[in-house]
Amino acid sequence: MTQAPRSKKRNAGSPLPQWDLGDLYPAPNAAELEGDLKAADSDAKRFSKKYKGKLTALTGARLGAAVADYERQQERLARIMSYAQLRHAGDMSDPEIGRFQQSMRERVTAIDSNLLFFTLEINRLDDKALRVKLKDPALAHYGPWLRDLRATRPHQLSNELERLLHDKEVAGQAAWIRLFDETIAGLRFAIGNEALTSAEVLNRMTDPDGAVRRTAGKAIGQVFGDNLRLFAHITNTLASEKSIEDRWRGYARPVSSRNLANQVEDEVVDALVSAVTYSYPDLSHRYYALKARWMGAEHLEYWDRNAPLPEAIDRRFGWEDARDAVLDAYAGFAPQMAEIGGRFFENDWIDAEVRPGKAPGAFSASTVPSAHPYILMNFQGKSRDVMTLAHELGHGVHQILAADQGLLMANTPLTLAETASVFGEMLTFRALLDIEKDAGARKALLAGKVEDMLNTVVRQIAFYEFERRIHDERREGEILPERIGDIWLEVQRESLGPAFEFDEE
Repeated sequence: MTQAPRSKKRNAGSPLPQWDLGDLYPAPNAAELEGDLKAADSDAKRFSKKYKGKLTALTGARLGAAVADYERQQERLARIMSYAQLRHAGDMSDPEIGRFQQSMRERVTAIDSNLLFFTLEINRLDDKALRVKLKDPALAHYGPWLRDLRATRPHQLSNELERLLHDKEVAGQAAWIRLFDETIAGLRFAIGNEALTSAEVLNRMTDPDGAVRRTAGKAIGQVFGDNLRLFAHITNTLASEKSIEDRWRGYARPVSSRNLANQVEDEVVDALVSAVTYSYPDLSHRYYALKARWMGAEHLEYWDRNAPLPEAIDRRFGWEDARDAVLDAYAGFAPQMAEIGGRFFENDWIDAEVRPGKAPGAFSASTVPSAHPYILMNFQGKSRDVMTLAHELGHGVHQILAADQGLLMANTPLTLAETASVFGEMLTFRALLDIEKDAGARKALLAGKVEDMLNTVVRQIAFYEFERRIHDERREGEILPERIGDIWLEVQRESLGPAFEFDEE
């Protein structure tokens, strides 16, 4: 087995790494950033003047050159937005960082408005004429991107309407999402003398002590309840906005646009949902009934869903332990996978510490092919955090390997992207299981993995079903907060089964 690379540096004063965004831009006031914005504005106007209304007459070679030029400009804009969004994810509580992100979004949107015509005109090219152009290697290189782009042709609007929707997004959907994200990041959950972030209080829902889990669950219910009207308003607004756009674009169902983006047919998703929901009794219902017995109870309280089993060893992982566990597991499969994963630790591409204002959860942002991905997570030393690291690093390795395809063709639909991440997670789980000899600890590890799988399959389908019902009801008018709560509880009871007790919150 090839030894996986180890981290060479650590940010001063922090036990956990924070990412270094300098590979995108040195600072928000950097001359390089302002220079890119000005160059992007100039190039977009030049591009529009050169190509707008002229694509039909271009040869395959010239159209291929135009796509390459378009890709270069989109990469520069994506670099700017990646930098602004990652800074914001690192601290959503700082008004100046929020202002910077919004300013960058508005400037980039204005610049990109000059490029919008290009994909719209490509979609209006005659199929036969495009096939002739695709015989040229310069354009044929972009064949997969053109295929996916043209799949949206039936739902494309006029140039004027498309530009209106494009320009107003910064004050529409994006603004509502920002409000939600910043609200969540700013919430504090009072437990004793502590004021916890959402990441910290959710972590306590996996504590071995049932009293700790109950207190955390009640605190979450209290704080979310205090913000219920705001969350309901955001949900209603986003669902209504989507309904309007779907109607104009001619999408049959609320999920259809998402399925098209993921390159999967509505019927396939319907079959998946039907298969999983039909199997609820044999999957989640059966497992949680077993878990209740293992925990010596007839029923589980909702805060016990992710509780460790009584025989579980409360093992804590240091950051270096977690890093070694993941990279060694990767190396056992393919040394190159560990080598690529090791770059994230060597070069400060991971932000792992828990701090106020930081986005909860985890993600791997691909950014742009000329740079590299960045991973955000909230590491708190549990085995689930090791699995999260393995999951996001799977995305990161995939994104680096895909970067040679270029910006337009490196992107993958969720249906493929999650394969790499779950694969990395499973490699790490199997490695941890193989070295664990204690029978009780092995049972607890397996139970934790079963719960992860239920979250990946059953719970995601439950989220899907919740959103489907919300979108369907929103078409009939605004949904009251209490009704949203009712829909949520219906979905929870259906997906988790009769083993659970639910309190009012």
